[in-house]
Amino acid sequence: MRARIDVSEIEAQTKIRAKYLRALENEEWDLLPGPTFVRSFLRTYAQALGLDDKAIVDEYRRFYEQPSELEHQPVMSPSRSSRPRSSPGGGGPSRGYAIALGVFAVLIILLFIGLLSGKGGGGSPKQASSTIAKGAHRARRHAGATRSTSSQGAASGRAALSLQPSGPVYVCLIGDNNQKRIPGVIIQPPYTPVTYHATRFTLTLGNNAVTMYVNGKALTVPASSSAIGYSITSTGRHTLAAGQLPTCR
Repeated sequence: MRARIDVSEIEAQTKIRAKYLRALENEEWDLLPGPTFVRSFLRTYAQALGLDDKAIVDEYRRFYEQPSELEHQPVMSPSRSSRPRSSPGGGGPSRGYAIALGVFAVLIILLFIGLLSGKGGGGSPKQASSTIAKGAHRARRHAGATRSTSSQGAASGRAALSLQPSGPVYVCLIGDNNQKRIPGVIIQPPYTPVTYHATRFTLTLGNNAVTMYVNGKALTVPASSSAIGYSITSTGRHTLAAGQLPTCR
């Protein structure tokens, strides 16, 4: 209020919904999912206002958290996991296919150079031609294998899913057999995405500060004033009704 900043401005800057900002201001902690959620939002909100985020979070810990509370810690992603490398549009050639074509072109150039420089050394043009043909076959085979990778998930009936946050976002991700793959925590940059596989996922997102990669295709999340839910299978993404969202509790 002293800075004359409207709640809607902070909502746009922090990606925290206005109702949660008001809950923080009014200390209505029961309107927020849990202590981890509260601490993350307090820290982000304080930084946006130029306040001492550490002091505010410490004060919340002292007066409102119970020592016996058990909390989930943010999910740590294995360093070897990687973000899907398919084209966001899905219509152009994949990066792997382009690399294979580049390798093929370099191989042909090197073989022609070797052929020209080896004329005086008894090299056979027929042997060189055979070598080029073998190299071309290997390059085409590698390119074909690379292009088919993105469709393997759909063919096997399993969906591939990873999330890349652009800001703090609450995530509850349920896989097969009701397994909690991301157990209702906040993820935020820097974050190394993990690619999960299942026949069906159900997902709850606290806001739209995240890009979803479903079966190798990048999908954005539309802005919403309430939690957003999806069902994800090998055929794609489907929006869930409000009463169908998983809670991870």
